[in-house]
Amino acid sequence: MRDTRESRLLLVLLIAIAFALITVDIRGGEDSPVDGARQAAATVFGPIENGVSGAVDPIGNAVTAVRESGERHDRLAELERQNAALKAELGSDDRNRSRLTQLDKMLRIAGGGQYGIKGAQVIAIGAAQGFSWTITIDAGADDGIERDMTVLNGDGLVGRVTTVGPDTATVLLATDPDFTVGTRMEAGDELGFASGQGDRPLRVELLNGKAEVKKGDRLVTFGSQADKPFVPGVPVGIVSRVDPSGGDLTRTLYVTPYVGFSKLDIVGVVVRTPEKDPRDTVLPRKPEPTPAPTVTVTVTPSAPADGQYQQEQ
Repeated sequence: MRDTRESRLLLVLLIAIAFALITVDIRGGEDSPVDGARQAAATVFGPIENGVSGAVDPIGNAVTAVRESGERHDRLAELERQNAALKAELGSDDRNRSRLTQLDKMLRIAGGGQYGIKGAQVIAIGAAQGFSWTITIDAGADDGIERDMTVLNGDGLVGRVTTVGPDTATVLLATDPDFTVGTRMEAGDELGFASGQGDRPLRVELLNGKAEVKKGDRLVTFGSQADKPFVPGVPVGIVSRVDPSGGDLTRTLYVTPYVGFSKLDIVGVVVRTPEKDPRDTVLPRKPEPTPAPTVTVTVTPSAPADGQYQQEQ
């Protein structure tokens, strides 16, 4: 259509009619006179709209699926993170249960020997202060720890304190070659001195060269003067080998320690000594011997031969 005076008048007229129809429709509400025309238009154009909607929906669904896929991926990643955290928590619980078990055993020893102890955790192991077999614990002078205090755990003797800082301390382990502790045989008065040999059993020199000792016998600490560096009655280990007596003044034993020095975690420092020697009361209970099975053989007499039976008759 060309831009003429008539065309412009026609456009103005159509716009005026459109505004009039809109005003009438708004004021008429549900009874609007143009409602029938609107319904007719819906009847005509509705199928076309549905067809266009059907054509566009797969694209919209695809976009929604991609978006939800991302959300599912995020949820999956969150679940995996929570699962990993739960596994870590369970692992931590297992470790805490192990520590509680160690603490319980240590408290039993402390109660049996009437030792006042300060619990501590091993935070380092290795060479320190010129010693090759040492550990560092997270308790020091601020916790009442002093040099030459006995250190034990739930199994027995661990070592003695050698160096003390404000909040840490160094412990010389019983396996160190420079370590020596007085010992006493269980249920007897045979005294000796145990020395560390690294990862080998402790070497014990009994003062009595003619002492009657056998494999499986047990030893405890004898105790030091004023209970420093060692309190009495702490389990040391079990005799694993006895050297033949050659008429020497001393007798050599080899003792497997109760303590597993390669897996130390929770230990206790004896800060209050017992009022009396606990003797052997702290030693673990000996396992009950397994009775040997008894076999009973019943002999059934065999029947006599027929001829033999008749002859007797």
